[in-house]
Amino acid sequence: MLQLLYTAIFGEMLLILTLVFKTPLRKLVIVSLDRVKRGRGPIVVTTVGATLIVVLSSSLYSMAKIQQRTVEAGVLNPTDQVLMSKHMLEASLMGFVLFLSLMIDRLHHYIRELRLLRKTMEAVKKQTRSFEDGKNGSTEEQKALTEEITTLKSKVKKLESECEAKGTKEKTLETEVEALKKQSEGFFLEYDRLLEDNQNLRSQLEAIDQSSSHLDNKKST
Repeated sequence: MLQLLYTAIFGEMLLILTLVFKTPLRKLVIVSLDRVKRGRGPIVVTTVGATLIVVLSSSLYSMAKIQQRTVEAGVLNPTDQVLMSKHMLEASLMGFVLFLSLMIDRLHHYIRELRLLRKTMEAVKKQTRSFEDGKNGSTEEQKALTEEITTLKSKVKKLESECEAKGTKEKTLETEVEALKKQSEGFFLEYDRLLEDNQNLRSQLEAIDQSSSHLDNKKST
């Protein structure tokens, strides 16, 4: 266990030195780490890290039990002393392994970010240079662009005036529609009133007809 931890620590330290200093191996290490972080690599790394954390917790728990026995007995026997030293060494090495793993992950992340930033800066510089070169040797294009911009501005102003005219026309139509609505409401009210008057007249005519027929019956008798 100790030999494995020492091997892992020295391997991680070598990786950190490779990432920190610009050497021919640096690109190979970065490519390898990129591949590790793809596919099932993160799952394997997470599993190994979780295993180390579990073993570290077990060592800390064993140290706590030995410390408790020492407090109860009052004296630390040689066996517990050896076990305490062993667990402490293992816990320290595992913690160091986890810390170095985190350092490698962060270094790899920042190196990738730096590479992307450099590529972006180079692209921006190329665009700036091409723009400056085009600016120096394209006076006619600039004039054409200026004329086109002027034409577009006039078109925009014309469209704005047309939009304003359409807006006023729309407002006028809205007011006319409101007036027509009110007029139609008045017509409906007048129609209802006329229907009511017609109904009253019909009822009056029916009453007159009934009274006249009644009078005719009396005369005939």
